[in-house]
Parts: sequence; C-alpha cells; structure tokens
Amino acid sequence: MGNDKIISALQDMQELAPHFISVTASNNKFNIKETTVRLADFIQNDLEIPTIAHLPAIYLTKDKVAETIADLDKVGVQKILALRGDIIPDVEPQKDFRYATDLIEFIKEQAPHFDIIGACYPEGHPDSPNQISDIQNLKKKVDAGCSSLVTQLFFDNERFYDFQDKCTLAGIDVPIHAGIMPILNRNQALRLLETCENIHLPRKFKAILDKYEHDPESLRAAGLAYAVDQIVDLVTQDVAGVHLYTMNNAETAKYIHQATHALFNHQSLG
Repeated sequence: MGNDKIISALQDMQELAPHFISVTASNNKFNIKETTVRLADFIQNDLEIPTIAHLPAIYLTKDKVAETIADLDKVGVQKILALRGDIIPDVEPQKDFRYATDLIEFIKEQAPHFDIIGACYPEGHPDSPNQISDIQNLKKKVDAGCSSLVTQLFFDNERFYDFQDKCTLAGIDVPIHAGIMPILNRNQALRLLETCENIHLPRKFKAILDKYEHDPESLRAAGLAYAVDQIVDLVTQDVAGVHLYTMNNAETAKYIHQATHALFNHQSLG
C-alpha cells in the first residue's frame, strides 16, 4: 500500500475515534525517522488520534533507539510497543538488544515518562521452548516497565482465556489487550499460517475456509462475522481491550466498529 493510500485510509478511520492507532516498523528495511516517526507524527498531530509507535530493536543500536525516542518525543508520541523484532535470514543482528526486555529497560532509562506496551503470545512465542518459559519471560517484560500488553492475533478465545489465567497466576497484573485480525480472503489465511506457525485454527474457522474456498465474497463476510463474534465474546468476558489488526483497511475497521462499538464501556478498541 502506497503512502497516499495509507493516508487516505487513516483519514477514513479518523471518524471512528479509535482509542489509538499503532504504527509498525520492519527490521533493517528503512529509515525509521522517515517512515515510522513521520507517520506517527501525522496520526498524532494532524488526525489527533493517540499513536503507538512500534520499535523492533534487534537490528538497532542504543544510539539509534535513543535518537528515535527523542524524535518521537518531539512530536508528542510517547507510547511505544517494544519488540525484539523478527530475525531476518542472513542478516546479522546488532548486539545491543537481544530481547525486548533489554529494549524496555533502556527506554525506561532514557525516557521514564514514556508509556511502554509489550507484546505477548497466547499460544506461545515461536522461539520459546514451552509456555511456562514464555510467561516467565513475559513477567520480566512487565517488571522492566511495561504498563500493558497486546497479544499476537488469535482465533481461539478459549486459548486466550487460559493464557490470561496463567498470567494472573504468574503475577502479571497489567491489562492484556486481545489482538484480533479479520480474515478477508483465503490467501491471507494461507500467508498467516506460513508466517505464524504457532497459531491454532479452531475447527469452526477451518470449516469457513473450506466451505467458501471458491466464494471470495462469502468468505469475506464469514471472516468479518467470525471476528465480530470473537470480539463480542471477549467483551462479555470483560477483556481489557481489543486491538484490531486491519492492515490499513478502513472498510474493515468501519464494519467492526459498527458491529461492536455499542458493547464497549471502559474497554478500548484500537
């Protein structure tokens, strides 16, 4: 999606008054100042929507992170989703930040007024040997300074609830926002399965993919309905908030908002 299309989509989302919009960043692919910071500035100040900037640090140095924090601070963006970032084959990582916890500690030292959000994985981080180890590492993130967590996308709410319970038992008491991605076409689902091997697809969801394999319009409608059902269930279970992974698709955001916004009270939808 080109910059003009992204700007247009963001302007369309403005009328929905989301609690926040997050701005992604890709490891080692571009100048963060010219992409993430500039777009975050536009959303925060031109559209007047609270903005969270993603910061994947494994390919960044401490100097680069400090510079990026300062750039974000200048434009009033003081919320960061702190990530380790994906490992790129044949590209040597930097040595300053091996894990997201290292990044969180550094940001708290450099800019203690920043609000740091951490990522979590209801079905386990792909690199963790087991969920116990994963939750232990998540506790370290929270202890390092995360004020809240946002999950990787998932399609099985029961696995999310089980994860929440285990986090509570581990002493993780910050809000956990559920990540929901509406599936709009079969290719999107197949790409997702390739890149997120840890994600479980419930039988009901697999049946949708099979039933509408050759009917893209019906698949899109069923995918949206499935996401709405997930959100309704989450809200009735008093989830802290829902983070929609819309991939810059304003029409998807509008549909979900129209179908669910009346349910939200103190929870956030972003």
